[in-house]
Amino acid sequence: MKRNLCFLATVIGCYLLQSTVFQYLQLAHIAPNLLLIVVVAIAYIRGKNEAMFYGLLCGLLMDCQHSSIIGIYAFLYILIGYLAGCCNKLYYHDDYTIPIALVAIGDIIFNILFYVISFLLRNRTDFFYYFRRIIIPETVYTVLISIFLYKLIHYFVTNIENISRKES
Repeated sequence: MKRNLCFLATVIGCYLLQSTVFQYLQLAHIAPNLLLIVVVAIAYIRGKNEAMFYGLLCGLLMDCQHSSIIGIYAFLYILIGYLAGCCNKLYYHDDYTIPIALVAIGDIIFNILFYVISFLLRNRTDFFYYFRRIIIPETVYTVLISIFLYKLIHYFVTNIENISRKES
């Protein structure tokens, strides 16, 4: 229960940071995708079922703010949570390279699918411009932020699990 409250607080906190503070910390009009980092971290630590639930929550939050069609972001975050959750079997407590790589791969997949859904279907076919100007810079920015955010999430989850074991 404490872990779920921690994840919920992390999702809400990162959503608020992403939609407020990081809008002012944009680099070349690109902001990091903090919710993607949270979904990948949950997927890597806890597995695909929890990641898909929190992916749905993150996606619905983003859909309510940024999308005129409810479900686009929810679908993308659920998909990323599922794919990253498949790597849960590789989970190792002190390894930070796999989750950082999962964030990079997840961000690229997320943005390519977002391009297909949002732009390509409306006949905007300049993919290489979108890739060079948006996907690559956002992936780099998100990966840099994920180094710190993943360690923070991992620290909280580890401490909560240790406290739960001591209480039992």
